[in-house]
Amino acid sequence: MTGRTARDRMPQLLRTAALCLVAVCSTVGASILARSMEQEHPRVRSGADVLVADSMHLLLGRRVGLLCNHTSRLGDGSYLFDTLFSHDDVQLTALFTPEHGFHGSADAGADVASAMFRGIPVHSLYGNTRRPTSDMLENIDVLVMDLQDAGVRYYTYISTMAYCMEEAAAAGIPVILLDRPNPLGGERVEGPVRHDSLRSFVGYLPVPVRYGMTAGELARMAIGEGWLRDAAAPSLTVVPLDGWRREMYHDDTGLPWIAPSPNLRSLEAVMAYPGTCLFEGTNISEGRGTDVPFLLIGAPFIDGEELASALTDDRIPGVRFEPRRFVPAPRPGASHPRYAGEECGGVRLHVTDRARFSGWECGRAMLRRIAVLYDGKMKIRPYLVLLAGDERVQDAQMASPPWQSDAVQFARRRIPYLLYPGI
Repeated sequence: MTGRTARDRMPQLLRTAALCLVAVCSTVGASILARSMEQEHPRVRSGADVLVADSMHLLLGRRVGLLCNHTSRLGDGSYLFDTLFSHDDVQLTALFTPEHGFHGSADAGADVASAMFRGIPVHSLYGNTRRPTSDMLENIDVLVMDLQDAGVRYYTYISTMAYCMEEAAAAGIPVILLDRPNPLGGERVEGPVRHDSLRSFVGYLPVPVRYGMTAGELARMAIGEGWLRDAAAPSLTVVPLDGWRREMYHDDTGLPWIAPSPNLRSLEAVMAYPGTCLFEGTNISEGRGTDVPFLLIGAPFIDGEELASALTDDRIPGVRFEPRRFVPAPRPGASHPRYAGEECGGVRLHVTDRARFSGWECGRAMLRRIAVLYDGKMKIRPYLVLLAGDERVQDAQMASPPWQSDAVQFARRRIPYLLYPGI
């Protein structure tokens, strides 16, 4: 039979449609299941997880010193300290802590005292000394370092890491670095390379403001390029991440967000931090003492509506500015915020397109705009230059210094030290 009516074909059409619906539902269900499993099982394993699962032989029978804080956790949320402390064949003999202390709750810049924890000395490297002393290292066979960095030069954890490598090299102690994701990914590089004359604890290594490397990669480069004091070259083993790629921001990893310090509370704040941290070198509030530090910028003499309108007219890529009034108040991690108890006008940053947004360039544009609108009221302090690592940052009229070429050259120079693939 060569011809069939529409009515004759209807059952077949219905069966076909039903099969298509089942296929679609199966695909959607599989997608939902895959997302659910991805949330339960992170796509990335930290170096600490790799160590515990695959590489504990590196520590067996050895006296271990551990540079750590509240971010030094395994994928299940447990602390690396607990795992090493309870291991029968690992002798944990000393702990070392960076700025903000073991619990990560101390104010920025606040001295932290050394202490004892479960019978183990906790040596603060942000108190009487910034470096481990020979006495602190005396009872150690290997130094393990595990800190979640922010991916920004100002952030002092990488300086502490460098100091520890220098002192370990002097003492002949090998170093094992447990790598963690750079929350800003490993592709973008922004801002000036720190000038030699401006070396400091907020700019110890000569890298751009946003350097686009993990701590493990940066440690390899510091040794390979001779950046450490007296060209120190400790024996370094990097326990790498599993599953991390350079294009990944922190929220692509499946790992939980743990604020690396009290005032970097979100990935959005870390994205803005390369630029908004510069306001620490001025008399403008960077939002400490509020719910959104480093995303809220202002001062008593600023009109938020005026500033938001001007910044919007500047068409800074990837960000929206919302006018705000706020009153900084003491809170954990910000005991003495700038302008505490005073009403400030300002703007709240909202990162709308991370692919186009540059925290460094945004911060520079904000500095220039505030200088124009409030001539003479914004004060530039020497700390701004120390943070930037480049004297030119204080020239509000210099819109485009040759920082981009510095970043491009650095991006090429880092290639031999990279451990992870990109797109």
